[in-house]
Amino acid sequence: FIHRAAAGGVDLFRIFDSLNWVDNMRLSIDAVRETGKLAEAAICYTGDLLDPARSKYDLKYYVGLAKQLEAAGAHILGIKDMAGLCKPASAKLLVGTLRQETGLPIHFHTHDTSGLSAAAVLAAVEAGVDAVDAAMDSFSGLTSQPPLGSIVAALRFGPRDTGLDVAALTRLSHYWEEVRRNYVGFESDIRSGTADVYAHEMPGGQYTNLREQARALGIPDHRWGEVSRAYAEVNRMLGDIVKVTPTSKVVGDMALMMVTSELSPEQVLDPEHPVAYPASLVSLLKGELGQPAGGFPTGLQSKVLKGALPITVRPGEALPPIDLEAERQAAEHKVGRKLDDEDLASWLMYPKVFTEFAEIRRRCGDLSTLPTGTFFYGMQRGDEIAVDLEPGKTLIIRFLAVGDPDEAGRRTVFFELNGQPRTVKVTDRAIAPARPPHPKAEEGNRTHVAAPMPGLVVKLDVKVGQKVRRGEPLLALEAMKMETTVNAEHDGTVERIVAAVGQQMETKDLLLVLS
Repeated sequence: FIHRAAAGGVDLFRIFDSLNWVDNMRLSIDAVRETGKLAEAAICYTGDLLDPARSKYDLKYYVGLAKQLEAAGAHILGIKDMAGLCKPASAKLLVGTLRQETGLPIHFHTHDTSGLSAAAVLAAVEAGVDAVDAAMDSFSGLTSQPPLGSIVAALRFGPRDTGLDVAALTRLSHYWEEVRRNYVGFESDIRSGTADVYAHEMPGGQYTNLREQARALGIPDHRWGEVSRAYAEVNRMLGDIVKVTPTSKVVGDMALMMVTSELSPEQVLDPEHPVAYPASLVSLLKGELGQPAGGFPTGLQSKVLKGALPITVRPGEALPPIDLEAERQAAEHKVGRKLDDEDLASWLMYPKVFTEFAEIRRRCGDLSTLPTGTFFYGMQRGDEIAVDLEPGKTLIIRFLAVGDPDEAGRRTVFFELNGQPRTVKVTDRAIAPARPPHPKAEEGNRTHVAAPMPGLVVKLDVKVGQKVRRGEPLLALEAMKMETTVNAEHDGTVERIVAAVGQQMETKDLLLVLS
């Protein structure tokens, strides 16, 4: 991937590990150096550097990591404050110390969830930081980065004046303010900074996504406080880990599971209390993401893995080698077309996402040619757009009307193409076939296996008549990219399977009967 990205024009690679495990970063650092590009190795900041009660992530911890990364060949040292937890005094101390202890340029990245990150950036500047991340003013604040224009203005006429043109930045910000209107449907409803981030420690990139996940699972907004408290509880149960993609997803998955299933931390940790853990948590405690500082809590790890031994080596070492050409043939058979090296890299890393993308591209063509508003929201009656297919070839499309659905649920769409009237039949996916409601699991009936949360059935592990033991997997549900395995709560025989792969379930829907 790094070699393909470098060939495609990427000059600077920011490399980080979700658990700050340097062994997981060396291969990427080496790969970047092989391409002749710049390797920025980033330390993920978590906890509170100045809190004596959080000694796990103290100054000695960060200095030790920095020296390991310098020895590993990093060209630049990054401080990745993904949750915006690094307060001004901590930023000043950390940057100043790392400048003394290493010979590398230092780059500071933070998020503004607390509303305090601009002060942290200015403190880092005062301590001698070489580069900082900021956002155009019209895209800044909250879970984004602090405002570039304000930081430039604050440093103007001082010893570290950026030299950037304030008037030009203002004009650019006004332009992006107009562009942002195209994305209004994706705006979060967060209206202010909050010190609550210091309690739950969610990364800025996850905060808004997790709120949407919670809503999709039926958790109303007034219960968001429960989700953020559960997030902090899961972090403590895991031994206070670094939380950034993908470990932050693990913590979020488990927090949502606890809220939707009304699980307490005591129940999660109780060896005798059965819990359907999210697949991401099982993967983390199995060691598939690497090793955290101090290791994982053995009690929770033993319960989740059900006696299976975790891996302790770098996860990549445990992966079997693959035949790239055989994989290319399998991928081409799956998507029905030839794949270049970029496609193959996407398939190898994200086979499910790439397959979905390829199917949409096959069915709809290259949608990137559409204007942004049309891409996101569709056309309204009377709208006219210009679509550039290639230089010198532009289609003028005018949307006229939509007919009533026929018996098959298809509507006739009337439009003009370069002034000529056209029609096309389109299936209306909003018209759902009538079907009886799915049966619910009976309260207190031990033979009924209920869905612990809303989700799509993606896998069945058993068949009718099969004998299973307590803790063995029965099926898997997926919701908002979170996959959860439903395990047997007691020994028994599969008497009836009610759920089917591809079927959408609601909480407490009957999945199967285990006599």
